[in-house]
Amino acid sequence: MSDSRLNLFSFTGKTKILHLTWLAFFISFMVWFNHAPLLIVIKETMELTSEQIKTLLILNVALTIPARIIIGMLVDRFGPKRTFATLLSIGSIPCFMFAFADTFEQLALSRFLLGFVGAGFVIGIRMMGEWFPAKQVGVAEGIYGGWGNFGSAAAAMSLPTIALLFGGDEGWRYAVALTGVIALVYAVIYFFSVSDTPKGSTYFKPKRMGAMEVTSKGDLYFYILMSIPMYATLALLTWKLSPSGVSLLEANTATIIYFGITALFAYNIYKIFHINNEHLKEEIPKIHRYKFKQVAILDLAYMVTFGSELAVVSMLPLFFYETFHESHGITAIMAGMLAAGFAFMNLIARPGGGLISDKYGRKKSLTIFLIGLVIGYYIMSQIESSWSLFLAVAVTMLCSFFVQAGEGAVFAMVPLIKRRMTGQIAGMVGAYGNVGAVLFLTVLSFVSPQIFFLTIAGSALFVLVAIQFIEEPKGHMAEVLPDGTVEMIEVD
Repeated sequence: MSDSRLNLFSFTGKTKILHLTWLAFFISFMVWFNHAPLLIVIKETMELTSEQIKTLLILNVALTIPARIIIGMLVDRFGPKRTFATLLSIGSIPCFMFAFADTFEQLALSRFLLGFVGAGFVIGIRMMGEWFPAKQVGVAEGIYGGWGNFGSAAAAMSLPTIALLFGGDEGWRYAVALTGVIALVYAVIYFFSVSDTPKGSTYFKPKRMGAMEVTSKGDLYFYILMSIPMYATLALLTWKLSPSGVSLLEANTATIIYFGITALFAYNIYKIFHINNEHLKEEIPKIHRYKFKQVAILDLAYMVTFGSELAVVSMLPLFFYETFHESHGITAIMAGMLAAGFAFMNLIARPGGGLISDKYGRKKSLTIFLIGLVIGYYIMSQIESSWSLFLAVAVTMLCSFFVQAGEGAVFAMVPLIKRRMTGQIAGMVGAYGNVGAVLFLTVLSFVSPQIFFLTIAGSALFVLVAIQFIEEPKGHMAEVLPDGTVEMIEVD
């Protein structure tokens, strides 16, 4: 198979790696969102309040913020094969915990821990960057992300039926546990079926772990500034769970967590300075520089694309049920199936976004997709019980196309910034997706779904302006081989 052509029906070489890796991500995403289509049944069985359900939604995406940063460092250091296999196997544990929880507190803890599984996305980004050239990396990342993200739709379409097959009020428990079993088995399969790079290629690693390397003092402070929202979001989550919010945490516990977040942020600042201080004493040669603004703008773009997808996928089944239950008589299972349309578009939209980005330019493509996203969410804010189900689903899928195509365009650019730090860059960009999810779901806990959709649209307008300052990747990026020679990697 030549580099100019991608044969998806092949199961050799880089195409084999693509298929095995998107399937790993698919399973991790299915585990991560195995609760969403079953929320109504879980609510009734466990006698939960609406506020507790919303709390579970927020907890599900909270830990993924620091997890994606951590996983990004680990994948750069240890490689995708070991990192993904380990994540899937360990992630099955909180999945089983959630399946057989007896109290809301147990549900909350296991849902919080399951947020770590959502960091699996970062691993495949580095794997695709290693196996595919610049001319194909956008579509490869798009297929990986899009087909993997479809795990949430697969969960929405299959788990309610599986729960019914097991029967009884407790059927949901066995459906959730089954996803954990699948993750555990596939962890073994993946480990023995892939390699981190093509034969003869070098796996470039960061010189140090703990923070990203930047190439100018201005970028050093920009990096610190862009780190603040991640920790602020964790503080926001703590506030939401404190007595000021849903009272899941006691006041003293919340205070301890606030101090912990502050200490973690301070340590992160120390590591950023420590890792960058030495090599920034002298000017970095131009051949080795990259602009951190590229990372920062992609952070924001992913916040409104994937962040909104996470939030909407979490709330859409319940939104459809509450909107159309009385007017159209839809059941909880039907609502889950209809809502799956949003995630269903991942199959074509995200690969399409990557392909269009490869072919017509990264910046132009991302701009067009963000415009469509703004319009899509505005129209979704107008959905009400008088609408036909067909029209509501059609609007949802149209909006979803632009959301997920935008995600594909974002990660078509991520591997083209600095190869040896692709995992860390993907980790930070991915973490911003979860920052967006927590922010949007927090907004949802205070406002109507209509205002929730409008908030996303307004945020995307701001990001649309920021995208105009991103630079199209051109030329080559340089990496140093173990013997000291420089390898030039094409980025356009």
